[in-house]
Amino acid sequence: MIVKMKFLSISGPRTDIDRVCEKYLSKYEMQLENAVTELKTTDNLLPFIEVNPYKDALAKAEQFAELLPEGADKMDQTLSKDEMLAFIRELNHDYLDLQEKKELLSKKETDTREKLNVLEPFAPLNLDLHKTMRYKYMKIRFGRISLDYYKKLEKYLFGDLQAVFLEGTRNENYVYGCYFVANADMSKVDSAFNSLHFEKITIPAEYIGTPKDACASMQRDIEDTKKQMEEIDKEIEELVNSRSAKLLGTRKRLEELSNNFDVRKMAARTDEGESKEDYYILCGWMGEADVAALLEESKDDDRVFIVVEEDREKFFGEPPTKLKNPRFFKPFELFIQMYGLPAHDEMDPTMFVALTYTFIFGAMFGDVGQGFCLFAIGGLIYLKKKMNLAGIVSIAGIFSMIFGVLFGSIFGFEDIIPAIWLRPVEAMTNLPFIGQLNTVFIIAIGFGMALNILVMIFQIVNAAKAHDTENLWFSTNGVAGLVFYGFLVLTIVLYMTGHKVPGNILMAVFLGIPILLFVFKEPLTNLVEHNHKKMEESKAMFLVQGFFELFETLLSYFSNTLSYVRIGAFAVSHAAIMEVVLMLSGAENGTPNLFGIILGNVVVCALEGLIVGIQVLRLEYYEMFSRFYKGSGREFKPFNKQKKL
Repeated sequence: MIVKMKFLSISGPRTDIDRVCEKYLSKYEMQLENAVTELKTTDNLLPFIEVNPYKDALAKAEQFAELLPEGADKMDQTLSKDEMLAFIRELNHDYLDLQEKKELLSKKETDTREKLNVLEPFAPLNLDLHKTMRYKYMKIRFGRISLDYYKKLEKYLFGDLQAVFLEGTRNENYVYGCYFVANADMSKVDSAFNSLHFEKITIPAEYIGTPKDACASMQRDIEDTKKQMEEIDKEIEELVNSRSAKLLGTRKRLEELSNNFDVRKMAARTDEGESKEDYYILCGWMGEADVAALLEESKDDDRVFIVVEEDREKFFGEPPTKLKNPRFFKPFELFIQMYGLPAHDEMDPTMFVALTYTFIFGAMFGDVGQGFCLFAIGGLIYLKKKMNLAGIVSIAGIFSMIFGVLFGSIFGFEDIIPAIWLRPVEAMTNLPFIGQLNTVFIIAIGFGMALNILVMIFQIVNAAKAHDTENLWFSTNGVAGLVFYGFLVLTIVLYMTGHKVPGNILMAVFLGIPILLFVFKEPLTNLVEHNHKKMEESKAMFLVQGFFELFETLLSYFSNTLSYVRIGAFAVSHAAIMEVVLMLSGAENGTPNLFGIILGNVVVCALEGLIVGIQVLRLEYYEMFSRFYKGSGREFKPFNKQKKL
């Protein structure tokens, strides 16, 4: 059902707005509208321009709360506003100190690792770096040379080049190493190496021992730095965990205070000058029951003034839609939201969808075992995750089990339990003019006819509530359409059951008059509503247009009715598919393959269940909703259920 909405205005002293939000509005669901925009007839209204003082503190609280382990839910809400803000500041100060230490250690680790990466290729060199770098009569150069030029270098070294090259490591591209050269030959040797594209690598003279020793020392420094950072992480974890109760309580309370303060975004204020007290004004939509409770609770509060507006549609637009359904039907609101919420003057189709969807699904997917699997799996997911789709699957599984009992099918086996009603594949019926036809097909078409008549009645109710004369009396889904289609259904039923059909006079009255109403619905509507509107097109064009619209209407009646044949088709195909599964698994030969049976049932449940679910939803949207439901409503969004407005 749709909750009836009331538009109300709340006002009081400007300084009292936070108290009102916390004491009253936090208890009731209210969708706030922009007061400056909505209350156009009120003079001297200004928006609030105050900055939210809780926003930054709340952001920090949420940041720290993310560091808490899963399962931490104990809250301490004993702190005052000032104490909460001081608590967050202190916690943030300690956290930043630890983070600063960690960043310094991280930079140290990065620098050390960079030095290690530079020195590591020279680790095989057996020389004392500290001493070597300080030779008085000899210099050492570290670097790398490509493999191609290294072969030429070997020729130079065996020649007259006065230098010694020590190889370190090599990869697929370069050879790393160093060369020694006397001071006297340094210029010549450096030139030779430069000509061979020797890339010099600077090694600081700070290292002690061999390159291998220096690399090992740096690796130890890196490991030690990592341990220090891990210790800081533990300190941060302990810092947050030791204050978890206060932190969670503070976050929740700050969120409430921040949301209440953000109400100012939708509020208006009056500026009366220094001589008078300024006032705030809030306005928006609230459920009728909540309005009554709010008025009762605030009746003795002389600082709160509440006015319930009566002409809401005239001055404040269409009210938002809030659905309220029993728990069993609640998951099916998902399908309504997917199509579009009902407007305030429409009926809520949730219960109708819940009953028809599950019933049709069960008829198309009737099996006790597979239905139980859908019920159990969907139910478990719904209980744990609160997924509406899982709840729908679970309820649909119940109806699958019911039809499975009626069809005598359990995991595809039809010889375990007897069919209380019929076997979809075997049941046949003789009809006049048509001959022998599957019984399930006939029942599906009859069920579709009944649904079409029902949704036409829904359309008439909606049109009456909306005071829509054309759709109420003259449309193909209104009274005229109901009479036309209902009479056709009656005639077909009487003929197929061997009874006498209505005579020509009744045919002319109950079919001819509705057809005339279809064709002349526009001028008839203008006549009833006393609207003297001239026809824009000629009479001939009007009649031609009416003829084609009539043809389209008759075709839609026919195609819409035949669409329900898919209910019977899927019921029969489901039974046939399971026969194939059992045959392939050897069940019919008396040597069943358990793995094959299980795999076949899993595949059928997953794939055919998905296809059936989509097909039923298609019937709901295209064959039923299209006849009576617009879905033009807007969602009800209470401010106290949102983090941000």
